[in-house]
Amino acid sequence: MRTNLFKLCLIVFISTSGYAQLKVDAELRPRFEYRHGFGSLFPDNVDASAFISQRTRLNTSFKKDYLDFYLSVQDIRVWGDVPQLNRADRNGFSVHQAWGELLFNPEFSLKLGRQVLSYDDQRILGGVGWAQQARSHDVALFKYSKGNSSLHLGAAFNQDAESNIGNVLTTNTYKSMQFAWFNQKWESISASFLFLNNGLQFTDELNADNNETRYSQTIGTHLKSNKQQTLGWMANLYYQFGNDVNENDLSAYLISLEANYKMNPKWSLIAGGELMSGNDNGGVSEGENKAFTPFYGTNHKFNGLMDYFYVGNHANNIGLMDLYLGSVFKLGEDTSLNARIHNFSAAADIQGSDSKQLGVEADLVFNYNFKKDINIKAGYSQLFASEGMELLKNNVDDNSNYWGWLMVTINPTLFTTKLD
Repeated sequence: MRTNLFKLCLIVFISTSGYAQLKVDAELRPRFEYRHGFGSLFPDNVDASAFISQRTRLNTSFKKDYLDFYLSVQDIRVWGDVPQLNRADRNGFSVHQAWGELLFNPEFSLKLGRQVLSYDDQRILGGVGWAQQARSHDVALFKYSKGNSSLHLGAAFNQDAESNIGNVLTTNTYKSMQFAWFNQKWESISASFLFLNNGLQFTDELNADNNETRYSQTIGTHLKSNKQQTLGWMANLYYQFGNDVNENDLSAYLISLEANYKMNPKWSLIAGGELMSGNDNGGVSEGENKAFTPFYGTNHKFNGLMDYFYVGNHANNIGLMDLYLGSVFKLGEDTSLNARIHNFSAAADIQGSDSKQLGVEADLVFNYNFKKDINIKAGYSQLFASEGMELLKNNVDDNSNYWGWLMVTINPTLFTTKLD
């Protein structure tokens, strides 16, 4: 793998070194985790999990007056998953981003290739930076920007491979996706408007004539204050309609509001809530799906760090009401402590329970900027589950549920040239 990375870097350098600007940087990010109830309630008669995962990236960017080009390759692995005598088929090597942006003029551009889509607070479209592999899309993106206004139009169409017949996608992603995002900034607030048309592949193994793409639509807005001197706020409002992949009628919503108050330069308070609609008893009824899905957002960022909701789970379920309080403390010039407490309850009825209460989660994150290109983070979270959570996760074992982690991010710039 090291030889391939070196060759790749050398090829890019030779092919672009005579032009305007070239930058090569890297990232090394090992993370230790101890999981005892992460993502779901911890069962009896099993051991906790402990491991070290690592992301290694090499990023190359090239800029010219009519072109921006970016290439990011990465290797994702868990320490020990590859033997010391490495076999090539066990490498977690992949292309994370590979795109070119054609700059027609200062206002218009077209960005083509594999790229990160990250908008607003990343609730619907986000980069999922916490996950070692992160998320990127194969998409064509038209961009317009003038003054305080920005408009992005994106379109994607996915296939498994080149083929002479057939049009059925089996990869676990959308078949077709289009979106429009508009942002306007004023003196005191900014507003974004999003429309997402999401097409999922339906496959009928008994009758190929029924194979089709089924579309849902998400429309909504993200609002936030611009002047965050003492009091700042932000809000989301989204509505989903159309059909889910099983052709149920979709009618779902998300509402959220968050405020932050700066007590002094070293201490801030945060309070907020988020409501996502769901289905009574956790299932679609009479062909109507009321469960909201934050499709491609950075879901680890929301609803507690232990990933009990919407991180590869909790789809088409009872929804969620998340009320939280938090605080950020600056302990020094380069250190901070973030604390947050979430109270979780269902947005719809829980089968077998008269209460909608799910539990309480406490999250602590310590951050230390050791140097400009070296960051150290550590965290501890604990979930106090209620009966509703036990019913939801189908686990009545009386165990503690907690999670601890330590992560080091090393992000040096290896090479850079100046603009002509």
